[in-house]
Amino acid sequence: QVIDSTSLGWGTRVKGFVACFAIGCLCSVLGSCLLWIPKKGLILFAVFYTLGNIASIGSTLFLMGPVKQLKRMFEPTRLIATIVMLLCLVLTLCSAFWWRKAGLALLFCILQFFAMAWYSISFIPYARDAVKKCVSVCL
Repeated sequence: QVIDSTSLGWGTRVKGFVACFAIGCLCSVLGSCLLWIPKKGLILFAVFYTLGNIASIGSTLFLMGPVKQLKRMFEPTRLIATIVMLLCLVLTLCSAFWWRKAGLALLFCILQFFAMAWYSISFIPYARDAVKKCVSVCL
């Protein structure tokens, strides 16, 4: 159904996914390298890490299409994870550009990581239950 509703062929969509995902990974790695620059490093890390996550999320638009992706993001099982993830993305950029608080940007990057991980494992059947059980056993 998605293939019929888009003008892009399957090969083109896979190439778009790979390219966008690679750009996302590159931005995240670049952000990690820029972390060690004095004074501005933490802000650069927050910006590049956030841009990397946005590109990684955007890469799935090529596979599913934008409408289906948005519908799946806001399903009841993913709603809270999606809202927290998007909120952390925005707050990371706000703390870097608007508030200029490096520590707050780092905190939101950490929260962004956990929110993105929780969102991502929601696509794997029973993965959230396994993580919850593992954490409860560890605690």
